[in-house]
Amino acid sequence: MSPMRMNPKIAVGVVFVASLFMTIMDTTIVNVALPAIGRQFDTDPAGVGVINVGYLVSLAVFVPLSGWLGDRYGTRRVFLVSLTLFTVASLLCGAADSMTQLTLYRIFQGAAGGLLTPVGMTMLFRAYPQEERMRATRILMLPTAVAPAAGPVLGGWLVDGWSWHWVFIVNVPVGVAALVFALLFLPDYRAERAGRFDTAGFLLSAVGFGAAMYALSEGASQGWGSARIVAAALVGVLALVVLVPVELRRPEPMLDLRLFRDRIFRTTNLLSLFSGAAFLGMLYLFPLLMQDGLGMDALHSGLMVFPEALGVMLASQVAARLYPRIGPRRILVAGATVVACCLALMATIGPESNLWAVRALMFVTGYAMSHVFMPSQTAAFATVSAASTGAASTLYNAQRQLGSALGVAVLGTVLTAVGAFTADASGTPVANLAAYRAAFLTASALALVAAGIAVLVRDSDAAATMRPVPAGGTGEPVGEAAPELVGKA
Repeated sequence: MSPMRMNPKIAVGVVFVASLFMTIMDTTIVNVALPAIGRQFDTDPAGVGVINVGYLVSLAVFVPLSGWLGDRYGTRRVFLVSLTLFTVASLLCGAADSMTQLTLYRIFQGAAGGLLTPVGMTMLFRAYPQEERMRATRILMLPTAVAPAAGPVLGGWLVDGWSWHWVFIVNVPVGVAALVFALLFLPDYRAERAGRFDTAGFLLSAVGFGAAMYALSEGASQGWGSARIVAAALVGVLALVVLVPVELRRPEPMLDLRLFRDRIFRTTNLLSLFSGAAFLGMLYLFPLLMQDGLGMDALHSGLMVFPEALGVMLASQVAARLYPRIGPRRILVAGATVVACCLALMATIGPESNLWAVRALMFVTGYAMSHVFMPSQTAAFATVSAASTGAASTLYNAQRQLGSALGVAVLGTVLTAVGAFTADASGTPVANLAAYRAAFLTASALALVAAGIAVLVRDSDAAATMRPVPAGGTGEPVGEAAPELVGKA
């Protein structure tokens, strides 16, 4: 079925925002439902966590495959298949009647999500010429900012008012609507030549990323010294170390690690790794503090997080206007530094804290973080050719997934090492705020590392993304480096 004519910017933007919102929110909305799932299937908290681990590991395994599939079969076809599979998997998860079924369906869902996001990002950056990349990045802010904050709020409401099944079923109408729209309007971007399938690269990356994601996800809860975690970490690291020379020797690798020779791509990916670890680690830590330390329920702790999303969305308008004028470097340094200060201030939150002051702090954190998200993502692709966009998107998304897991792993480990709970005079467990202070200060340190890396960014490297947007642009791929646009009416 050939798509109907529509501005590619609009078509790609609509379907990608919808799909990215689902996949990002799915990582936070399910956390609220875990206790209810455990009660229904008579599974302890440690056992029920496998449904999230299975999702994250599967996601990490299939992200590297996305770039080759998009180039080989066309981004439209791969995106439509992935969106269909993710929607079907969501419905199956909602209908599961055993822990085994739910775990298998979550793995299925993670595989589809691992293909969906990189392919969607590839389409978005191919639809927008270099000088409009900041506008494309602004589109990504809606799902990136709102989905993590909306997940706990929506999840709490669905679990309390309906049942845990609805945290999965809620994806279905969104997925079906996005699928219909994509079938009608989504254009196809296809590389001239995808190259041979890199079997060794896929197997090594699948084992490496999968094992590393498992170790990072479960290390804090199972203990970093446990045999299972040590084995997974060693296997993951060994596979990734072997992957590097294997991929560098191949003329058509699954993961084009040569892209890291590009200075601004390498620097912004490293910056994004640490800033993402700090920010997403905070989004994991903050609700725990609100619930265990301040006694809030899941719904109200989620509402405390939501000002962060408002800050990100407001700042996206400001950052987009600053970027062409002053370049990414100063924006990134200032944004990461303010984030580090905000995370350090969160270490002072306690039972006597003014909740409106805490909400204001969350708002400022989101506002500052938007000044990291947008410039880094735009600048990362500034010197990447159109032909390499799929490979670059694959690497960027793999880094993003590892950064998220790294933040949760590091902060969870600090929380466990200090001791999240202590006993009062009667022996009753109470939250140990000292552990939360240490974890927030660790998150602040990660953000400071990102600020230090931002100093190395050169505005001259991002010059292609700082040019004024041409009047009357249609969003069609332009220039000699533009990819072939297939399937247009």
